[in-house]
Amino acid sequence: MPQHNAALKAEAVLSEVGGRVHSATPSPTGAPPCPANISAAADRILSGFQEGFLWPVLVTEFLVAVAGNSLALYRFSTREQRPWHPAVIFSAQLAVSDLFYALTLPPLAAYFYPPKNWRYGEAMCRLERFLFICNTLGSIIFITCISLNRYLGVVHPFFTRSHLRPKHAWAISAAGWVLAALLAAPTLGFSHLTTPQQGGLCTVARPEACIKCLGTASDNQLKAYSAYSLALMALGCGLPLLLTLAAYGALGRAVLRSHGMTAAEKMHVAVLVASGVVLYAGSYLPYFVTRVINVSARQRWRARCPSFVDETQAVKALDLGAYVGHQVTRGLVPLAICIHPLLYMAVAPSVGCCHQCCLGCKEGRASENTERASQPLPLTATATKTLGPPPPELSP
Repeated sequence: MPQHNAALKAEAVLSEVGGRVHSATPSPTGAPPCPANISAAADRILSGFQEGFLWPVLVTEFLVAVAGNSLALYRFSTREQRPWHPAVIFSAQLAVSDLFYALTLPPLAAYFYPPKNWRYGEAMCRLERFLFICNTLGSIIFITCISLNRYLGVVHPFFTRSHLRPKHAWAISAAGWVLAALLAAPTLGFSHLTTPQQGGLCTVARPEACIKCLGTASDNQLKAYSAYSLALMALGCGLPLLLTLAAYGALGRAVLRSHGMTAAEKMHVAVLVASGVVLYAGSYLPYFVTRVINVSARQRWRARCPSFVDETQAVKALDLGAYVGHQVTRGLVPLAICIHPLLYMAVAPSVGCCHQCCLGCKEGRASENTERASQPLPLTATATKTLGPPPPELSP
């Protein structure tokens, strides 16, 4: 009986960390559960990466992200004229999303700190995982909005100034939050707690006495969770990435074809475009891709589990590359929210001076008076009603 209880606990833990196990209840295919010693051996290998690597990274990124995004929001609220123009609205929404995301990191870091034990109850377990995904998607959505706004401001400046108003940006922002919440909602159903199968104090030497907050599905929901992960990668990451690349590609072509910009000004724009693409492709995309790969690895391990003859064979069969890769990308996503404020206030301001040259060349100058009357502002001001001194570009 104690061995059976240990098996239940170890199998439930592996549902979270990415290994392949059977639940205590026989799977729909009727395959037997993994033996307790095999499940426990795999659990020790996989949990060690989170306990040794991930928690200090999350603590550091929490401190940097809270400071940076709080400063960005303070700057928006004190230095930007009201009503905010669309680019500032999207940038502020991105900062809010990043700040909420950062607030989910301390309980996650405390959970990963050895011994790995969730202390906050099931409701907080589900809510923390929901907010983790929701605000990740929110950041992606608002980065996409900023990219599209830049495209419109540079390639279609007169249309932008004539039709895009702050109220439209607020409506788009609200729709973005709703979309992020809907895409993250299934996480509330998949996440759950497993209670310890052994009494006593939870310690590193006695993980069977610890409570686990599982962010992935149990084995009997694994097929549905795999489909959800694929949908999340396609709709929550892939489609926004394509829109972002298309917007920045058009912006880059407009800059390269401009004869009214110096080489230095074009380089400034290139830095802005490259920084946005690299940040997206280097953080969000790897996270969602490795998430799908890790779930697939778990499914393969699960299919082989009944045939393992000993612990050595089971541990060797683990796809540690897929698991470790996913854990590394979990640390890259918070890194992105630390870098966003630097792009608000450091990289982007250098580009504001060259938008007018590009746009003036692209749209043509009928006369000096017409130019003064219709000169487009930098992207953060393309929807304002006044032509006063434009604020610096603040979005990443």
